Amino acid sequence: MPSYDVIVIGGGSAGYAAARTAVEGGLKTAVVEGGESVGGLCILKGCMPTKALLESAHRFHGIQHSKPFGVRLSAPPKADWSAIIRRKNTLIEDFASYRRSQLASGKFDFFRAQVSFEDSHKIRLKPVGHFDKRPPEFLTAKYFILATGSVIDRIPIPGLEEVGYITSDDALELTRPLKSLIVLGGGAIAVEMADYYQHLGVKVTLIQRSSQILKSQDPDVARVVEQAFVKRGGRLFTGTRLMEVRQRGQQKEVFFEYEGALKSVVAEEVLSALGRKPATEKLKLSAAGVKLKDRYIGTNRSMRTNQKHIYAVGDVAGPYEIVHLAILQGETAAQHIIYEFKSTKTKKKSVKRTKPQKMDYRLKMEIIFCHPEVASVGMTEKEAEAKKIKAISASYPFDDHGKSMIMGEMQGFVKVIANPKSGEILGAQIVGPHASDLIHEFVVAMHYRSKVQDFLKIPHYHPTLAEIVTYPVEELAEQVV
Repeated sequence: MPSYDVIVIGGGSAGYAAARTAVEGGLKTAVVEGGESVGGLCILKGCMPTKALLESAHRFHGIQHSKPFGVRLSAPPKADWSAIIRRKNTLIEDFASYRRSQLASGKFDFFRAQVSFEDSHKIRLKPVGHFDKRPPEFLTAKYFILATGSVIDRIPIPGLEEVGYITSDDALELTRPLKSLIVLGGGAIAVEMADYYQHLGVKVTLIQRSSQILKSQDPDVARVVEQAFVKRGGRLFTGTRLMEVRQRGQQKEVFFEYEGALKSVVAEEVLSALGRKPATEKLKLSAAGVKLKDRYIGTNRSMRTNQKHIYAVGDVAGPYEIVHLAILQGETAAQHIIYEFKSTKTKKKSVKRTKPQKMDYRLKMEIIFCHPEVASVGMTEKEAEAKKIKAISASYPFDDHGKSMIMGEMQGFVKVIANPKSGEILGAQIVGPHASDLIHEFVVAMHYRSKVQDFLKIPHYHPTLAEIVTYPVEELAEQVV
């Protein structure tokens, strides 16, 4: 029976980062991937395909609204839904093939199989997909890193399964043009999908259970996105309770409570985007003695579970389902395993031991690629309030900024949060044009624990979008002084 120093279960971003780090540390490593395809959620079903679709939709919308810029169209533009999906598929195959080549590079053993624990050091492999060599039935290891990702959460709503619906996975392949759509949910996935279809000309209704969409963001940030969605013709209902879904002729009707009354909306299709859940069901974690915490696999800052030799990283561990953090978690877990291979306990002289890092979510980021974009790093105002952390904030609107006015992108603002005594930047939120790029100014500054006084010493070219980030910082600097 093959045995390894460490076995990584899952070949996505977190899993590959963990395996690469373990190999670099001199450990005998194997990766087992049990998904239908190889590449990981980000490449196959998440970050990359959704951004490809949004890019097409936003360009189509931009062409339609080019008249104010002096551009005249001889005929109305048309969206080719099939061509949009083909472009996305071509891009994703390119990204996925590169990940497959990384996993099959020979640096570690790679198996295509679903995994379940037999005990805390032994796993059973059930082959899936295509493979050149059939994987063994069992593997053992001194350490395990669980990186199985997440799956779509099926929220029970009376009638929904019977009537039928599409998920965010289905939406990535939909070539049939829609005229109307109901989106259930208000998180990043729901908002991006609603934005995609709305920019292709679909009449979209978004129904959210909480009091605002994008509930991880401050209310003033979410409000800008909500107003933009409604201004483009969308219908939005927040603070609802979903009741029932019925078939109504060729269409589908969703019933829900809103402001104390029963309401319903009708559309051609329903997209359920009510969240994802950690993919743990097939692992048989009880056989390994691994405990869950709020559906996630519980870990400490070293990404270690309650079992000292088993680690969990990425979406399966949380607390944030974000790729750059998943990669950092994978590297962190592998570093801790490497560190434990002490020379007194192993003959592996090749193992390199450096003191490992622990996870620090101070620079956590979230970006939603809707229009306008939303991006944040670090602490929000409501987080500071909830943790009773004293903070000051200042914001500056895009509708008073020269470059954004030239671009015709004037929705939103930049907001910065700082320590009132030291001036250290604690967080920033941007809702507006190119927020996904602009936020990195604050990521770099916060990495070095920059104070607002220090930030103002950095020159910014005029006229650029980037210079807007200095305006709220100037206001904060005056308050700190």
